[in-house]
Amino acid sequence: MYRMAVLAMLSSDTKLDISKCVTMCLVHDLAEAHVGDITPSENIPKEEKARREAEQEAMHNFVHDMLHGTPAALRILSLYEEYEEGQTAEAKFVKDLDRFEMASQGEHPASAFKILHPTDSNHQTASEYEHRYGAQTLQSFFDSSLPNLRHPEVKSWGEDLAGQRQRSRSEASN
Repeated sequence: MYRMAVLAMLSSDTKLDISKCVTMCLVHDLAEAHVGDITPSENIPKEEKARREAEQEAMHNFVHDMLHGTPAALRILSLYEEYEEGQTAEAKFVKDLDRFEMASQGEHPASAFKILHPTDSNHQTASEYEHRYGAQTLQSFFDSSLPNLRHPEVKSWGEDLAGQRQRSRSEASN
């Protein structure tokens, strides 16, 4: 949780409303915190995922039951809906952050940090986790995320992650 928001803050894209992106990342995490996330290995279609996660119900409870439909609650709901519709530049960027974050997950809560700061040896990426626990362990995380990145900066981070993963796999086979 919060990794996407931190990644949004690190973006250098001046065309995006970064504050809005950070907030949208946090709103996205609210529903997942309530219902959990679905991993790619579960092969759940988008429609089933939305039903199964019950994100709409979680957001309804949060906005109406907990925050009583206040103006702040309605702003949260608006950002959630914008993310789900995926039409704005900010929503598309945040979706890419979600995909990148999924691929970069590892043992350490700040594993995405290593892609942005490769000289830091205290953080473990998914590719390092994969190296430690078996080469195919996280293949579905990579397959369902990295090929779908569209934002140039996030795509670059994904390419760095893929390169790091390839180097790690090469070293493991030698």
